[in-house]
Amino acid sequence: MRTTLRGRVVTLTEAGELADGVVSFHGPRLDYVGPATSFDGELPELPERPPVILPGLIDVHCHGGGGFGFPETDAEGVLAAASFHRGRGTTTLVASLVSATEAELRERMDVLAPAVDSGLLAGIHLEGPFISEHRCGAHDPERILPGDPAMLERLLDYADGRVVSVTVAPEIDGFDAVADVLAEANVVLSLGHTVADYDRAVHAMARGRRVSITHLFNAMPALAHRDANFLTAAMAAAGRGDVVAEVIGDGVHLADGVVRMVFDTLGPENLALITDAMAAAGQPDGRYQLGSLDVVVRDGVSRLYDPNGEGAIAGGTSSASDVLRHTVFASGVDLTAAATAAAATPARLLGLTDRVGALQPGMQADLLVTDHHLNPLTVYKDGTQWNS
Repeated sequence: MRTTLRGRVVTLTEAGELADGVVSFHGPRLDYVGPATSFDGELPELPERPPVILPGLIDVHCHGGGGFGFPETDAEGVLAAASFHRGRGTTTLVASLVSATEAELRERMDVLAPAVDSGLLAGIHLEGPFISEHRCGAHDPERILPGDPAMLERLLDYADGRVVSVTVAPEIDGFDAVADVLAEANVVLSLGHTVADYDRAVHAMARGRRVSITHLFNAMPALAHRDANFLTAAMAAAGRGDVVAEVIGDGVHLADGVVRMVFDTLGPENLALITDAMAAAGQPDGRYQLGSLDVVVRDGVSRLYDPNGEGAIAGGTSSASDVLRHTVFASGVDLTAAATAAAATPARLLGLTDRVGALQPGMQADLLVTDHHLNPLTVYKDGTQWNS
């Protein structure tokens, strides 16, 4: 059965944005994307306030949602967490883990593997364990390990192609050997959780085949105009297009004006909107887990439990469509620019631009349909409407 959608179409191609556009598909691939006036078929009515039709969103950094976290849940929880995000428009989702021992990471890979193999997940992101103990954030300090290229090689072999990115701090011992392992495996080298100086950061950013910056501004030194540091190097590299910088545009991890600033200065083609979501995404305030650590969510903000005060921010509680909507309406970023960072740029980072991240004939029929406020209405994955 053919599906024909009509509305404001954000193509993320040279066609740009179509005020009255049509997207049509019969099966898993798109066969028409263009103006309604050129469509040769039965046209749906165009509502007074047309829906917005976007490419399915792509989240390359997500620890869970719907009450379940990828670093600690079982197979049913993986299904629930991934389904939560897909139902809100994330059609390509990478499951992020946290710093852990080799045995623990292998166990997590075993749990996640079926979801990757079925296409529910697009791969696994290892956030750590080769990061700085001085910028551990919501990682268990006891599970942060020295750089170990042999261990990394064993993990990548064990994952059998399912690991798509690894977060590493540039200053770890053995960094170059770790970067070589990732380059050989064609895995994204994501730099973060670091106190690296400028020169070390510049060196690190030249070592990967594909390089990203793990949640820009978070878990790294602040920008200082008399002290060029990791963030200085990251901003410059992203501005040149040498790296892709992750941005958590949820209104918690970054001020709205900072999000607008990075879009205006670095450009959406160099930014990937992410959620960094954990189990509490879409859930009420309360107590949760993130790996081995206890987390408290108050007013939608997730922090490590600390009986003596306010703990570190511990992931996000938003979906990718929440982040997209906040980026547009709170940060004032143009919809096409925000959608580029939410779909096209992460597709390029993952090497998937031939399949996802834009709307044009021949691409996968992965779509998010929203109302004019960008609230999700319908999600399609491979041409099938998703019912979570």
